[in-house]
Order: sequence, then C-alpha cells, then structure tokens
Amino acid sequence: MLDLTHARELMVDRQIRRRGVNDDYVLAAMSEVPREIFVPEGLQEFAYEDSPLPIEAGQTISQPYIVGLMVQAAAIRPGDRVLEIGAGSGYAAAVMSRIADQVFAVERHDALTELARERLQRLGYDNVELRTGDGTRGWPEAGPFDAILAAAGGPAIPQALKDQLDLGGRLVMPVGESQAEQRLVKITRVSASHFEEDDLGGVRFVPLIGEHGWPEAKNEPRRDAEPRSFRKVEPEPSISALIRAAAEPLPDLDDPAFGSLFDRFSEARVVLLGEASHGTSEFYRARAAITRRLVEHHGFTIVAVEADWPDAASLDRYVRQRPSPTHAQPPFRRFPTWMWRNTDVEAFIEWMRGWNEGRPAEARTGFYGLDLYNLSGSIQAVLDYLDRVDPEAAKVARERYGCLTPWATEPQGYGRMALTAGYSRCEQDVVRTLTEMLERRLEYTAQDGDSFLDASANARLVKNAEAYYREMYYGAAASWNRRDTHMFETLCAILDAKGPDAKAVVWAHNSHIGDASKTEMGLVREELNIGQLCRERFGRDAALIGLGTHAGTVACASDWGEPMEVKPINPSRPDSYERLAHDSGVRRFLLDLREGVHEPLRQLLLAPKLERFIGVIYRPETERWSHYSGCSLPQQFDAWVWFDETTAVTPLPTRQLEGEDETWPFGL
Repeated sequence: MLDLTHARELMVDRQIRRRGVNDDYVLAAMSEVPREIFVPEGLQEFAYEDSPLPIEAGQTISQPYIVGLMVQAAAIRPGDRVLEIGAGSGYAAAVMSRIADQVFAVERHDALTELARERLQRLGYDNVELRTGDGTRGWPEAGPFDAILAAAGGPAIPQALKDQLDLGGRLVMPVGESQAEQRLVKITRVSASHFEEDDLGGVRFVPLIGEHGWPEAKNEPRRDAEPRSFRKVEPEPSISALIRAAAEPLPDLDDPAFGSLFDRFSEARVVLLGEASHGTSEFYRARAAITRRLVEHHGFTIVAVEADWPDAASLDRYVRQRPSPTHAQPPFRRFPTWMWRNTDVEAFIEWMRGWNEGRPAEARTGFYGLDLYNLSGSIQAVLDYLDRVDPEAAKVARERYGCLTPWATEPQGYGRMALTAGYSRCEQDVVRTLTEMLERRLEYTAQDGDSFLDASANARLVKNAEAYYREMYYGAAASWNRRDTHMFETLCAILDAKGPDAKAVVWAHNSHIGDASKTEMGLVREELNIGQLCRERFGRDAALIGLGTHAGTVACASDWGEPMEVKPINPSRPDSYERLAHDSGVRRFLLDLREGVHEPLRQLLLAPKLERFIGVIYRPETERWSHYSGCSLPQQFDAWVWFDETTAVTPLPTRQLEGEDETWPFGL
C-alpha cells in the first residue's frame, strides 16, 4: 500500500536536502532513480528508509544520504566520465548516470555485477558499463575520468586511481590506517603531479579489497556505509551498569505489589501503557495489574484501548451490565482476532465486571475503543441510536450513510474509488451527520448520556474512517496521523463526557503511546501519535509508559489475514535500547525516565538508539528494517517496563469474520 514514488520524494527532501546536500543535479537524479529496483525481493517497502539495506552476496546498499553526499562532493556534471569502485547493487551508478555522460563501474562480486547490469538495462540506463574485477586497479582503458568514487575504504588512495584522474578531476574515497577508523577524503588533481585534499569527515565503510587496498585475509564482516554522525551509538557497558543500579525490580505479575510501584503516576489525568508487540502475554498482564491498581486505589474510571469503538462497546456493556443493542455482533471477530480475544484480556474483563458489581452506574469503570476500523459496525450503531431517540434524524442519516454503505465491509475500496474519482464524494454527508448530532447534544443526553456518547463516538469514527481510507492512498503519514488524531479526539470526548475529575488509562502499542516527536516517526516521517498529542494537551498530567523485551515468543502473523503463529523473537540487536536493558542482568524492572530521577543515566540514554516495534505482523528475517526505528527513549517515555523474556498470548477459540483487518495497513 506504500506509495513508493511519494516515499522517494520524502526521502530526497528529508534525508538528503535537509542534511545539506543541495546540488540540484544530485537532488534531481535521486528523485528519478527508483531505489526499490536495487534491493532484493521482500525489502522494497524499506527502500527509502534512512538506512543501509542488505543485498545479494552478503553485501549492502549504502544509506541514501551517503550516496548523495559523495556524488555532491565529486561535483559530477553533464558531459563527465565517471568511474565507480564497488558497484554493489548498481544504485549509485544509476544515480550518477542521470547526470554524467558515461559511468564505468567495477564490482568485485560477479553475481552483483550481473544483477546490477540487469537492473540498469531494465530501467533503460544505457550509459553505464560494468565489469567484474579488482577495483583498486581502476579501469585504465576507459580513463581519464572527471570523477572517481570509491564505495569502500582503503589504507590510502591507490596510485592507480590517481593516475586515471583527469586534470581538474575529483576523487572521493574513505581512507584510514585501520578498517575501523576512516575519513571521507576528496582529492582534486590540479597538475600532473599535484593533488589538493579535503577532509569531509569521519565515516565507516566496508574495506576496499584488492592489490592496492586491504588484502583478502584482513577482510572484516561487512559494515553498513554511513557517516559516523548518523550511525547508531554502540552499547556501552557503563550504561547497562547504570540501568542495573537504577532499575526497580518488579515482583511477580500476580503480586499486588506489582501495581503499587506505579502509584507515582496516579496524579496524572491520563496514564498511557504501551507494548512492544500485539501478541505478548506479559504486556497484557502488566497493563492489567497497573490498571487494577489505578482503578482500585486512585479513582481511574476509563480504560481506553487500541480497539474499535463498536467492538469495545460490547465488552463495556458486559462489564458495566448495560443492555446490548439491537444489532449486537460478537466483538473482535476480524483479523487479528488474538489481539483482544485472548485469555489475558478475558481475565481482565471478568475482573472489571466483578469490580463494577454493586457499584452505582456513575461510579463504574468503562471499557472504550479508540480506533477507527469497524466502519460497518459504527454506521449501524448510529442508525440504531437515532431510530430510538430521533426517527426523523435517522431517516436523514440513512440517506447520507448510503454513500458509504456499499464500501462498509471493504472500506479500502472506497479509498481507491475516491482517489480515482478525484474527490471525496462521501465526506460532506458523514461530517454533517456528526455535526448535527453534536449540535443536539443537550437534547439527546437528557434521554441517556451513555447512549449519546456511544452514538457520537461511532459517528466520529465514520467521519474519520472516511477520511482515513481516502488519505491512505496519498501516503502513510497522512493516514497514520488521521488515525492517531482520531484516537486522541475520542479519548478527549470520553474524558469530557465523564467530567473534569475523570481519569483514564490507555492501552496501545508503544508506537502510539510514546511521544512520536522524539523518534524517527516524527523527526523523519512527520508522523504524530496519541502520546505526543496527550503531552501537548495535558502536559505533566499525561504519563507515557513503554514496555519492552529482549527475547521469547510472540503471537503474530507473517502477512495480512494469515493464520496466527507463535514465533520466537530474535534476541535484541547490539545497537538497541533493548540490548542495554538485557545487559543490565535484571530480568524484570521499572525504569523511571523522568527528568531529575536518574539524571546521569538519563543523559546517557538521550542519544538516539534503535528500539524494536513488533505489531500483528512479525518478520524476523527483515527485523532490522521492518521492526526497528531510531528513538530517544527518555524523551519518548516517562518510564520503561522491562521483561527480559516473554511469552505469546493464548488466543480464545474464534471463527474469524471476513472484512477489513484491524490495524490495517500499519499493523501497529
């Protein structure tokens, strides 16, 4: 569903232009060349990530920024003859071919040479010649060259390459006395024997193997080529030691003392509890234990979850012992059923019903859905409500919703139609239905406040779902932002309906409840989330608590609509926050990340590192690109709950219904 053309435009703007690559020739070339053609099958969706990617022969395609940086430094212009050492996938050669007259590229691996040649031919880029050979020797018969770029680092610039540089020619190459320490160097030939040299900064590239480079025996495992300033910081033992000292060990999940450790957040109006996956038992049980404590001892009466309003409303009626609606359907019967139909949620719902037993209706704790996927259920709920309280308004609503009815069970089809038609044919009608309902709030709430809240939330879902499925075809950021804004608006509506003293617990994925503005989501992809919006609205009255794990098992699927599997979770990466927590040696802990609590540790954790996000889909084979993202943990969360090893949820027996998937297309 990702629009790769749009993703390429964003990549050029955010990763290339904004970092100082402003050469118009380079920007135009990188806007034209489809990077997805140069990555292996299965990785195309990650082609425009700010990261290197693995390619065939155990090699990598460089981070887009480093390609732009080097091509700009080489000052390639129309009419130039260019030599590239280390063609790899062929991507950099393709970019340069859109500027230069002729590009010659040498690659050490014959398999890569053939693949690059096939890709370039497929694109019709016929001004690139490739051959397999020792790149340190250059391509003497094709010289002299106006520019030479080496995508591998050597102990010094080979004399053979210098000799093939034309007068005024530029050569850009990483150089270092060891393979671990390199500088990106640019030399310009100003006379037959004299070269001017510029140092462009520290980098880390793969070793240049060959007669005039590093010998084969000294070859190290391939490292991703990217500037040091953008590489993730390596784990430091001192940080893990500080985590060990600051970590507050957590008792067993069934111990009442577990929840009491979170009393420090009880003054907040909204406590947001995350999860690093949608299929981990410990995350559900921990959130249940914390929520029980906040409800029993601190007056929280709202549990709002990353689920659709109509489905959650069925459980809310059960826990608050309210009558079922006319067209009630069993909840959570669409993919991924295990996300809410599991034994841990069942146990929590039974506890909620028991807690509410015997309490006055206004004091009971409710269970509410914040998400926007169940379009058909929400349409029916609005119509059922208006049939009871305002039959004339129900007739009007049926006519208006008739525009969406054909698409109710497959709303992404409406998005395709709206995109093709070039306009949003249903937008005005669904907005007017919600607006008129809100205008008559006083009249409707006088009859039944809870029923009005339910109906208005469903009307809001219909309005935002209509916009969501349209925007999904214009790019992931727009539809993601629509979805999280809807969740935030729904949360605020519940709080407003329950009064100024109402307090809520939110259950959602870490990607939703952590502050997106402190992660790659916001900084690179311009996405926001409910955690960020809660901080902006409630300030210190919002507590954001993330949950994480190192390894174990998880309930998930391999792709949309496929059966649930229980998969082992890969051990966390060495360059991740998860590995720092694992290396602390504390199996289960709470880490308070607020300013002034553990300030020396907090300062060390501020530097961005990778963090793992597993949704309903888990692909261990592409985990670095599909499940890790850069974050600043102490700015993203107020606290972190750690379980070193976790287990998959146990699903309840369910017959999955046809229709649009929950969480589609993001899986988070």
